[in-house]
Amino acid sequence: MRFKRVFGIVMDSVGCGFEPKSKSYGDEGANTIKHISEVCGGITLPTLEQFGYGNLTEIKGVKPVEKTIAYYGKMLEASKGKDTMTGHCEMMGVLTTVPQITFTETGFPADLVAELEKRTGHKVIGNKAASGTEILKELGEEQMRDGSMIVYTSADSVLQIAAHEETFGLQELYRCCEIAREICMKPEWLVGRVIARPFVGDSKDNFKRTPNRHDYALSPAHATTLDELKEAGYDVISIGKIKDIFNGCGLTEGNRTVSNHNGMEVMMEMTKRDFKGFCFSNLVDFDALYGHRRNPEGYKAALEEFDADLAKLITMLREDDLLLITADHGNDPTWTGTDHTREMVPVFAYSKSIKGGNLGIRESFADFGQTVNENFGLKPQPIGKSFLDELK
Repeated sequence: MRFKRVFGIVMDSVGCGFEPKSKSYGDEGANTIKHISEVCGGITLPTLEQFGYGNLTEIKGVKPVEKTIAYYGKMLEASKGKDTMTGHCEMMGVLTTVPQITFTETGFPADLVAELEKRTGHKVIGNKAASGTEILKELGEEQMRDGSMIVYTSADSVLQIAAHEETFGLQELYRCCEIAREICMKPEWLVGRVIARPFVGDSKDNFKRTPNRHDYALSPAHATTLDELKEAGYDVISIGKIKDIFNGCGLTEGNRTVSNHNGMEVMMEMTKRDFKGFCFSNLVDFDALYGHRRNPEGYKAALEEFDADLAKLITMLREDDLLLITADHGNDPTWTGTDHTREMVPVFAYSKSIKGGNLGIRESFADFGQTVNENFGLKPQPIGKSFLDELK
């Protein structure tokens, strides 16, 4: 064991440029970080600049640095897909070769909807692919009036249920989502996630989703780095939606968060604890609040807030700590539509005990988890190549 504690941060959707496979997803030309900086007239990320972000792609306001304080590189996705589940599972050693089923073009089958209505006792409205905020404007008042459920999907393999947190009830929404998850275990309806989307407000002019979202995901296809760590007796601590993404598998502790900033606050508190193992965080606001909503200005502000939090975090790390930062896909807010973009993702490795350098272009997101595996002396995952020995 080289590092006693490894901290991992997923900047959800912060991609750094298209790659050869992007064309088949309609994303040739996408570049989340570059286009945000261009549309907003520049972006200020002094900490990530010193990490080497400007060395990976052109970013207005973030210059290339000859001598970085971290190791930097880009990772290609080996799996088929461009969603949260696929990206995170590959990071932890699971390759997705068959994309999960989606209902983007058709909505959910009538038989599925009928069974959901019968077992929950609530009428289904919506049943189409839609933006999570726009569908509230369209159907939120109707949902409140008749106690129905807004069921919708996206380009991802998801079934989402939106209902008013106060008039419908949060626990009732969770109950309905648990039923939907059970129904969607049938092979022909096997979506990757069922997501509870509670909202508040009294009209379409002020509806707002709350932090009480809950994901009901499929467990990974086989044991991940998280499972191996837990079995070996290490602490495996999740922050944010990591617990939901992995369906709780391989974790010894889970911590919910309400924002990116709160997630970073929780991680800073974790640096004060004496544990041995892996602390893994997802910062979802980049994706959920700004990428899907095609809001580059909000995305920029969130990135600058993260950069300031990162500056504080690295001062709190110990000599035998390793910090790894990456993303799970892109979500270029200047791109067409409202869905993820297939992109390369950045990877950074920082410790007070190592110098900076170039990790090059990695062939799989799994290099991230494989590095964690090697650090703790675990057996290698089926995919990925550790870069632990490159950290000098």
